[in-house]
Amino acid sequence: MKHSLILTLPLLFLFILSASGQEKKVISLPEAATRAIEQSTVSKLADTRVESAENELSITKSEQYPNLSLSGQYLWLSHANVNLQVSNGSGGEDTGGNNGSSPEVNQLLLGQANASMPLFSGFRLKNSLQADQNHLMATRMGSQNDKEEVTLQAITDYVELYKAQQRVDLIREDLKTARQRVSAFQAKEANGILGRNDLLKAQLHESRVLLALEEAEKTRDNLNRELIVLLQLPGGQEIATDSTSVLQMAGIGSRDSLDRKDLLSLEYEQRAAEDRVKSEQAAFYPSLTLTGGYIALDLHNALTVTNALTAGVGVSYDLAGIFKSGNKVRLARSRAKELEYQQQELREQIGLQLASARQEYELAQRKLEVYKKSREQAQENYRIVKDKYDNGLSDTNDLLEADLEQLQSQIDLSNARADLSLKYYELMGTEGVLSSLFVTD
Repeated sequence: MKHSLILTLPLLFLFILSASGQEKKVISLPEAATRAIEQSTVSKLADTRVESAENELSITKSEQYPNLSLSGQYLWLSHANVNLQVSNGSGGEDTGGNNGSSPEVNQLLLGQANASMPLFSGFRLKNSLQADQNHLMATRMGSQNDKEEVTLQAITDYVELYKAQQRVDLIREDLKTARQRVSAFQAKEANGILGRNDLLKAQLHESRVLLALEEAEKTRDNLNRELIVLLQLPGGQEIATDSTSVLQMAGIGSRDSLDRKDLLSLEYEQRAAEDRVKSEQAAFYPSLTLTGGYIALDLHNALTVTNALTAGVGVSYDLAGIFKSGNKVRLARSRAKELEYQQQELREQIGLQLASARQEYELAQRKLEVYKKSREQAQENYRIVKDKYDNGLSDTNDLLEADLEQLQSQIDLSNARADLSLKYYELMGTEGVLSSLFVTD
């Protein structure tokens, strides 16, 4: 007895752990959408792209500041021959030694400080800075568009999971009815009231319903796993959807507004491309630089220089760069033109998407009304057929067919209600305002 108890306790403990790992977590549709925006890998990647663009802009801004460098050297000289050509004030030259001999020079100390600031570079820096600013805005718009898409994906997965869970519940209820029918038919068949053929039909119907339940559960589990990964929830978590949040949409119909971040992103990218054209054209102009510095040196036993300040202006003109930059300018112009055509193409696609999304939403509304009537008709038909069957006026095939039609009408109505909500959110996504329904700045 003790040995059996020792074996049972670990199994019981594992069962408790397994059951706790499968505890359902109730999440509403807005919570799922918000978590996707904040926690999904797609959103984190989008935020990282924005951060990288901000760092690129900071690097470009830093080029506006002066360049400052400090250097120092100590050099050992071997057998240096030093001849200083310095006037001695009497009309002659001092060769740097006594009686014509050179001093022994074997060390050199040298320190320098240099500073330079670009004064004019053909407006390259100005246009590069403007290009990076527009690129940053394009990246931000692209990031928001990515979050729009991941929001719609989360809502779609959530609604599909809700539909799958509803389907499982409806099939389970029908399976109970089918099993009760089989039990009743078995009793009738045992008493010789019902033919065995009718019992076999009822059992076959039960098997089909059971198979449909297993398929529905498999679909539900797959959708549950997909949503868990998207929302970055712990593995093995079972999500329980909230029917109220699914069926209660954030608004009614189209908002007649358009805020497509992908289109705005292309517009900013085109502006950046035009700025890069101007930046490449800077090679056609000379560069002007302000320079200054300080030098100190000590040539051992020969020369010491301190407080040597330098200042001046440097001019450079890369003549070969004029010819080389011609191709770069043409390339930058073609890229800007390419982005212009991409904007035009996207505007055309958005127009088609809006028309299709609005039509889909209106169709979903009409489908819901049709499926409401279909469920009422299927329920009434089952009631009539069952009444006839109980009175011997219809056969088992009619009863099972009516039961199947009633189940299908309930599933269709449940799906239609969820699809209406989904089509609404798809319309909001097409208009570019979906994420704003769940996150406020």
